[in-house]
Amino acid sequence: MTSYADIAALVRDNEPVIRLAVFAGLLALLVSAEWLAPRRSTVFRRGRWVPNFLVLVTDTLALRLAFPLLAVDAALLAQDAGWGVLNALDVAPWAALVVSLLALDCLIYAQHVLMHKVPVLWRLHRVHHTDVEFDVSTAVRFHPAEIALSMGLKMAAVMLLGAPPLAVIVFEVLLNATAMFNHANFSLPLWLDRVLRQAVVTPDMHRVHHSVHHDETDSNYGFNLPWWDRLFGTYTDQPRDGHSAMQIGLPYLRAPRDQRFRVLLIQPLRRIGNNGTPATERSP
Repeated sequence: MTSYADIAALVRDNEPVIRLAVFAGLLALLVSAEWLAPRRSTVFRRGRWVPNFLVLVTDTLALRLAFPLLAVDAALLAQDAGWGVLNALDVAPWAALVVSLLALDCLIYAQHVLMHKVPVLWRLHRVHHTDVEFDVSTAVRFHPAEIALSMGLKMAAVMLLGAPPLAVIVFEVLLNATAMFNHANFSLPLWLDRVLRQAVVTPDMHRVHHSVHHDETDSNYGFNLPWWDRLFGTYTDQPRDGHSAMQIGLPYLRAPRDQRFRVLLIQPLRRIGNNGTPATERSP
């Protein structure tokens, strides 16, 4: 019988292959679903997909250059050194796995809230929100500096918590997979959406977060688990304009030139007000 240690070693040794396979397979599946059963028929890809995926390539290169160690390496280091709460308490492996997944997901929720509330962080995060459409490519549109900050935060949390390497790998794969899923522009039956959003953030739930309306953007921060929004009072059930008619993005930075790859990279340096003119900007 395969032990927990055997599974952990197998997953750890094949992490890059597993992550790439999940990404490629899910991307192909979701793109097909978007084509066969789109939720919003007006979504266009031309002028968006190339810059969005170029941002993903830049993020990947930036992480490799900026961090000689990543989150799973931090977990291995903490495990070997006996660092972190879970290692100190000698928690059972499967219990440590569950606790780590929940704690890390809550951390990402809190980080997302801060990205909206702290002006300097919002400048980085708004790159994600200035996409004027909402599909699977939106899930990979994050400024490299935000990705680097997020990785640094996760590494610190992993070492303080003492999260096992398997938990970190599973969390990273789940986070990427659910982000792609909940940004995808495909239609789910309403009854199925209601069932699924009890356990996972669905596209209809997360689309509300990309509304141009401030109160809707300031809600539904979860990427993986939907529970934190309900627990902390940031849950909005449906957009006021309906999913087909709602406007995606921000009221400013909507011009075609704002979607160019080079412009996305320098966007955090621009002081843009909510009326589209240079000003001291607040988070949405």
